[in-house]
Amino acid sequence: MTDRNRALLERLWPMDGQLALSAEAEHELRTEDYVLEMPQSGERIVGRDKMRAMQREYPSPPSIVIQRITGAGDHFVVLGRSDYDGEIFHVANIVEFRDGRIARETRIYGSPFEPPAWRSKYAE
Repeated sequence: MTDRNRALLERLWPMDGQLALSAEAEHELRTEDYVLEMPQSGERIVGRDKMRAMQREYPSPPSIVIQRITGAGDHFVVLGRSDYDGEIFHVANIVEFRDGRIARETRIYGSPFEPPAWRSKYAE
């Protein structure tokens, strides 16, 4: 199942940064009782129908560049960079599968920041 789940993620979020699927196509990749949680905003969207409706209404979806997909079995993490009209967020998306479909996602967004000077001697 690992290869199938990874392939599904790579189809959903290709490494070239171009979202490949529509809200309709993504709908079929999710379980009926799908849950999306976004801890920073406190939002919890329950059900693939609600997720599709939210996607249809999204006024200006960000461009997304996928940097890495890691995981195995039914648990993966997708790391990416989202550009919301010039406002950049780094995203860690924890994705859980059930029976070959996405059952749960937890999306964590972080803004870039300048590192403190004292750490520069350790960083590359």
